[in-house]
Amino acid sequence: MIMHARDMTAHRPRIRYATTQDTSEIIRLASLMYESIDLDASTRAWREAARSAITERLGDGLAIVVAEHPSGSGSLVASGAGSICTRLPGPANLSARVGYIQWVATDPEWRKQGLARQILTTLLDWYRNEGIIRVELHATTDGEPLYRSLGFGEGNYPGMRISLHDTG
Repeated sequence: MIMHARDMTAHRPRIRYATTQDTSEIIRLASLMYESIDLDASTRAWREAARSAITERLGDGLAIVVAEHPSGSGSLVASGAGSICTRLPGPANLSARVGYIQWVATDPEWRKQGLARQILTTLLDWYRNEGIIRVELHATTDGEPLYRSLGFGEGNYPGMRISLHDTG
């Protein structure tokens, strides 16, 4: 059987900006990413904090792009979250606004189909439309090749971190 492009499109997830109605599915997908880097995303405290932040901030310096299951059931198969942070101005960024991609997560059975690339491309377009000139992220080993293919690379100075509060 030969599938025509119009038929294949009907069986592809639809990429779109999230709404607050997607919050539960977004949290489910984000938990996949956090669990993959050995962070416990099962806590009620995190889920409630995430739900509150998404509800309050979505559309106000926070964009989440999702891939909706082709069945139209409302379930999501992938998502990516990006925020705009304001820092002090620097010589290379007088606006002081910087983008940060917090996560990209795809259900295991939907991986390797280009959904993460589509989500990232949409987020990068959003940043451009918002006048953001630099976007940062932290890459997992699995995600690094995709990020590099989109133009991400190491900055001039290595990132460093200190934990000031023991969360575990």
